[in-house]
Amino acid sequence: MKKNSPETSSPEHTGSRRDFLGKSALAGLVTAGATIGLTGCKEEAAPGKVAVPAKPADSGEHIKPGQLDTYYAFISAGHGGEVRVLGLPSGRTLKRIPVFNTDCMVGWGITNESKAIIGTKPDGSLQYTTGDTHHVHGSYKDGTYDSRWLFVNDKINARLARIRMDTMECDKITSLPNVMGFHGIFPDKRDPVDAAINYTTRVFCGTEFHMPLPNDGRDLDDPTKWGCLFTCVDAASMEVRWQCRIDGNMELVASSYDGKLAAATQYNTEGGADLAGMMSAERDACIFFNVARIEQAIKDGKATTIGASKVPVVDGRKAASDNPATALTCYVPVGKNPHGVNASPDGKYFVCAGKLSPTATVIELSKVLGWFGGEVKQPRDCVVAEPELGLGPLHTAFDGKGNAFTSLFLDSAVVKWNVDASIAQFKGDKTAKVVLDRIDVHYQPGHGYASMGETREADGKYFNSGNKFSKDRFLPVGPLHCETEQLIDISGAKMSLMADHTAYPEPHDGIIVRRDVVKTRQIHTMTDFPNAVTPETAGIERKGNKVQVRMMSQAPSFSLPIIKVKVGDEVTLTLTNYDKVEDLTHGCAIPTHNINFIVNPQETKSVTFKTDKAGAYWIYCTHFCHALHLEMRSRLLVEA
Repeated sequence: MKKNSPETSSPEHTGSRRDFLGKSALAGLVTAGATIGLTGCKEEAAPGKVAVPAKPADSGEHIKPGQLDTYYAFISAGHGGEVRVLGLPSGRTLKRIPVFNTDCMVGWGITNESKAIIGTKPDGSLQYTTGDTHHVHGSYKDGTYDSRWLFVNDKINARLARIRMDTMECDKITSLPNVMGFHGIFPDKRDPVDAAINYTTRVFCGTEFHMPLPNDGRDLDDPTKWGCLFTCVDAASMEVRWQCRIDGNMELVASSYDGKLAAATQYNTEGGADLAGMMSAERDACIFFNVARIEQAIKDGKATTIGASKVPVVDGRKAASDNPATALTCYVPVGKNPHGVNASPDGKYFVCAGKLSPTATVIELSKVLGWFGGEVKQPRDCVVAEPELGLGPLHTAFDGKGNAFTSLFLDSAVVKWNVDASIAQFKGDKTAKVVLDRIDVHYQPGHGYASMGETREADGKYFNSGNKFSKDRFLPVGPLHCETEQLIDISGAKMSLMADHTAYPEPHDGIIVRRDVVKTRQIHTMTDFPNAVTPETAGIERKGNKVQVRMMSQAPSFSLPIIKVKVGDEVTLTLTNYDKVEDLTHGCAIPTHNINFIVNPQETKSVTFKTDKAGAYWIYCTHFCHALHLEMRSRLLVEA
């Protein structure tokens, strides 16, 4: 499929579904027997009739019927394996984007196209049917979101996925070699080498678990020989660019606005293989990667490879980075067992939350660059503040006004604090008022993020708290309770809880994006699909026991009323939706053959299956499309 740039990915609408259904139902009754190719593809709008779009909400307090939300929230869904799209402040679920899971509504993991993205075994079955998404982040241009891509990780199977924001569908999944427990990700905000490129070119990926390198059965009983790799993936090609071996392991990842630095928190600098071993040190670290130096070292031939992988690997362990003039990495000591690391919108600081320390650590990025340049003596000298916030700090967000908001897991609260005041306090100002406000959430928040808070356009409107427990907040539904996304108004001096939104377990990291930033398309372009079915190519073609069925759909009919095949045939059914009306999607289901998928307007999808039992099977539309939706059927006749 061709890629579409944000500038060209919003075609002119060709009519509304309401107009189409309202005036074409009667015509459909008359022409139900007509086949595609005999009727026009485009429904023209009725003269003098103009569809009235929904109005954006003027106030964030309440979204009335007919109003649009002012923000999108893109949230990773944990071991559900998908990405969820909410409208905020209403909390309405707008879409569930399947990524590492299977989804029989859209046919993700069923169609040939989705299988090719997910990856298959030699027999054609999916390589994996599980996933564990944790972090979702958008691509950047000029320090803010550009509506090109979303990126999300799979912690279980070490995969990085990319989602097109114009269609909100996954278009690429890449496996990371030599990695286990792939947790944190973040795109670069501009190119770290070419200053003229002011948009995302790379995605940085942190590894949480140690493993033997290579993991081929060696050193199984000696975890001291195991290691972790930080990975860089090309955002456009989704190919792995390079990896960097480090001491310890990594948790979450951040990137600087100038493109020069990437960083990851480390909660196991000890390299422990059990709980006690992972908690013995009083301080852990935030490791910084000098991206330009790493890529120059690879050009200079200073990289190796691991096992069968061809990906270049450089050495970023402390022993190899003891000289700042040549170091590839810098290990800045921070509070014990840190979790989140987040970049302030002014581009000056990274904030690491301590988890087992009641503190957050503020690191000045210019000082990190100063350490690499030999101007700062010790990595710890890059720390400019370490305020005490409460128990179990995990994630920090920003309002663009100098304030930070940190989730406190053990305190079940969110704390608002001022960055400049924390720096003043660290320098000895005992009058500095660091903590400005606290608000209880229910209960035990993990991830928290603010509206546009990961960009230079942080607007200080909303903070979303993804809570791991709900207990008495909602009706009980058995042993597994739903969880909560709590929306907090952070626009005033005091935070106020606006709403509880239910979340299917379990809510993880996300971003809140202004609706005007997101540029979607409602109709595909048929020529984007090389296998699109045309009236000239439609029909049935047999080569031995392999049968190609090429079919078109246009409400309320499929172009092939009868499809005859034989027992034992391998059938590939390709379906193109010829409707051009926004939201006029068709489904295609075949009983007992495990086939169910949808095709959006002007889209093409295909499935391959074997016919193992003689009989008659109705192919029917599963997605309501027309007054004669129930009559939209074809017959699959399997001869013995």
